[in-house]
Amino acid sequence: MRPLTDLETKTVFEKLQKYIGTNIKLLVDRPDGSYVFRLHRDRVYYVREDIMTRATSFSRDNLVALGHRLGKFSKTGKFRMHVTALQYLAPFAKYKVWVKPNMEQSFLYGNHVLKAGLGRMTENTPRYQGVVVYNMNDIPLGFGATAFSTEECRAVDPTRIVVFHQADLGEFLRDEEKIN
Repeated sequence: MRPLTDLETKTVFEKLQKYIGTNIKLLVDRPDGSYVFRLHRDRVYYVREDIMTRATSFSRDNLVALGHRLGKFSKTGKFRMHVTALQYLAPFAKYKVWVKPNMEQSFLYGNHVLKAGLGRMTENTPRYQGVVVYNMNDIPLGFGATAFSTEECRAVDPTRIVVFHQADLGEFLRDEEKIN
């Protein structure tokens, strides 16, 4: 368990910025305590600082996880957000997409969102922007990236993909063996 390097911090913050924009400062400067980002076995964790100081008494081999996992770095140095980051992305999301009830299950099975299954979308959402996907009852289901801007979506064919799937709550069941 170690602090992120400058390059790793920049990579993580750029990825977070795609989803929550300038609200990153709300993750770092929280009124309920000091939180830090830590790297352990190529995985990035978001953890309270007092818990992190207590965890230093454990050896790295005995430490399985610490705090909330945001994602992991690939062998090439790219950062991939994990579905466990959803609880921190959803409250601060700048752009949101709501899916119709018939599209919920399809999205939770790992499929992209089609125009026919799109309930509504935040106004002025740009193309290829990170979005949090909600059902019509405002429950966050996952996150992805838009294929079209809000204006372009209005004129798109109903069978076209409008949100590229990146992660969803169904991953806990589909990839149970690979989650750790």
